[in-house]
Amino acid sequence: MHIRNIILLILLSGTACAQTLGGNTVFNFLKVPNTPQLSSLGGINVSQPSNDIGLAFNNPALLKPAMHSQMNAVFNSLYAGITSYHLSLGYHHPELNTNFMWGLNYFNYGNTTETDAAGNILGRFRPTDWVMQVSASRSYLDKWNYGASLKFISSNYGQYRSNGVAMDVGVQYYDSVKLFSASLVVKNMGAQLKKYEGTDPGDIPFDLQVGLTKRLEKAPFSFSVTAHHLHRFNISYSDTLFNNENGFENRNKNGFSFDKLFRHFVLATTIHLGDKVEVTAGYNHLRRQELNIGNGGNGLNGFSLGAALVLDKLQVRYARVNYQNNTAYNQFGLNMTLNKYFGLGNWGKRINW
Repeated sequence: MHIRNIILLILLSGTACAQTLGGNTVFNFLKVPNTPQLSSLGGINVSQPSNDIGLAFNNPALLKPAMHSQMNAVFNSLYAGITSYHLSLGYHHPELNTNFMWGLNYFNYGNTTETDAAGNILGRFRPTDWVMQVSASRSYLDKWNYGASLKFISSNYGQYRSNGVAMDVGVQYYDSVKLFSASLVVKNMGAQLKKYEGTDPGDIPFDLQVGLTKRLEKAPFSFSVTAHHLHRFNISYSDTLFNNENGFENRNKNGFSFDKLFRHFVLATTIHLGDKVEVTAGYNHLRRQELNIGNGGNGLNGFSLGAALVLDKLQVRYARVNYQNNTAYNQFGLNMTLNKYFGLGNWGKRINW
């Protein structure tokens, strides 16, 4: 398929699948960043050139031959004892000239007391969310790469269970001479197969994202700008009833404002300290605004930091992200190139990414 036809398909799909925003969607855990590099870049980034297969979990066009046999394992310690785990594996098939990836994101919310409507304790249950996906990507000419991911989504909250399917499609343009990358991704095109008991079918959190990344030629910096939810301008969410009951101002008004515009953008920078050390920072304006309660301060909400040690066989990555004005959560990840440990060949070096 010609690359222009793929881009047209993505744009048409984005128009057709413009789904619900705010608190009306299901499977919102799909929006949580799975890997430290993505978290440190502000939580949304589709254009960062990196030999980190964790980024390809969010944009299949970033899946490259150099990721052959690479394994990404991530542990996240969230608030209130919630933990999440991520695992992904890459494979390059030389005869098909195609890259493949399998990935799993799993959320464990611990043991919870189960009660009836009167408050009587019935027992305990363990709520979980997870998504499993298979991705494939190919190159076109020298500077284009395109890919797709097929997802199966499962949610289990005791007697309330749901599952669904979704698809991501992405295209990337990368110029290694000018150190410039641009990507377009349509995320979560799909539907709920089984609804939660007693509820109506919900929409999956659809998103249309565009990202640009530029690395400076004579300085160790790269900068990224990512725009998300391009299918809808006003993505502000305001709980009018909560605000009225607590004396807070309802700020989600009609019309244009620069705050509404800036909520679509995530800014990030990476400092490349030689070939082996990276320091990353990001700012997500939508996250900062949504986590601000009333007129109170929101500290460093929306800001994120990260660091990475990138070796030949191993990558160690760390991110620290603020979701409250006085605390942050930490994320750790390891990338291992298995064929360099177990002598499975060197297919991953056939193309220099």
